[in-house]
Amino acid sequence: MLDYSALRTVAAVIQTGSFEKAAGLLNVTPSAVSQRVKLIEERLGIVLIVRGSPCTATETGEWLCRHLENVGMLEEELLKQLPTLAAPDEARQRVTLHIATNADSLATWFLTAVANFTKQSHHLVNVAIDDEDHTAEWLQRGRVLAAVTSLEKPIQGCRHLSLGALRYRATASPDFMARHFPDGVTADALVSAPSLLFNQKDRLQARWIRQIIGRELAGPVHWLPSTQSFVDASLAGMGWGMNPELLVGEHLKAGRLVELRTQTPLDIPLYWQMNRLAADRLADLTREVVQTARLLLRHEGR
Repeated sequence: MLDYSALRTVAAVIQTGSFEKAAGLLNVTPSAVSQRVKLIEERLGIVLIVRGSPCTATETGEWLCRHLENVGMLEEELLKQLPTLAAPDEARQRVTLHIATNADSLATWFLTAVANFTKQSHHLVNVAIDDEDHTAEWLQRGRVLAAVTSLEKPIQGCRHLSLGALRYRATASPDFMARHFPDGVTADALVSAPSLLFNQKDRLQARWIRQIIGRELAGPVHWLPSTQSFVDASLAGMGWGMNPELLVGEHLKAGRLVELRTQTPLDIPLYWQMNRLAADRLADLTREVVQTARLLLRHEGR
């Protein structure tokens, strides 16, 4: 059987990033934390924590932390039914749920869902950010219990719900359009006009160009790893980029931004995938995610 006291210590080190901070969180000495981690690693015969600044989890360490989250949620359900099981002077440990989403969803709709969930739940959340095409990998590796992803195919061991589509508009400032697209948005103009990219995984601009031109093009790029910086850079005439309609709708109406080509949106379908073992206990979070997505994302017929 697993030593859950030692496993909670491992999770505390991974959560805080250091043995010293974990000791403060658990109200024990750093040497006690080190000893507990050493004993469970020796018992399992595998390293769970990569020592460093910060300390991080190995793949097995991540899986064990997700298992501990499941156990914590089960314990909370049990204590609701049998509150006398908890010692009167025992500090109640709050479960942190690890979930993943893309940055644009977090900036436009997902935070609303998470905030609504936390208002009614004792759980804490740790939201990881990655490209919508890659958040599924976090689930597959056991790093999170649930994720917003663009992967339509259900991940093995997960439940899967369609959320709707996040609509993007290729936008730039009127000044940028006058400087770089005086004769319209042509292939030659796109090759020379600076675009905005979030990171190397960002394929939105390439998808839109293929949708419009019929092939991929390579041009100069400004790298800006922030959803809000995309909007700000577009307004400042720094480059053109794919911005969520939810963020730039008012700028488009006011003329502060314009579409590179009118009425050429790019819709990215999104899905909510959950670890099957945790899905029932994530029901409240799932309800908020689905309800918020129903209100703010695009759906067929509207």
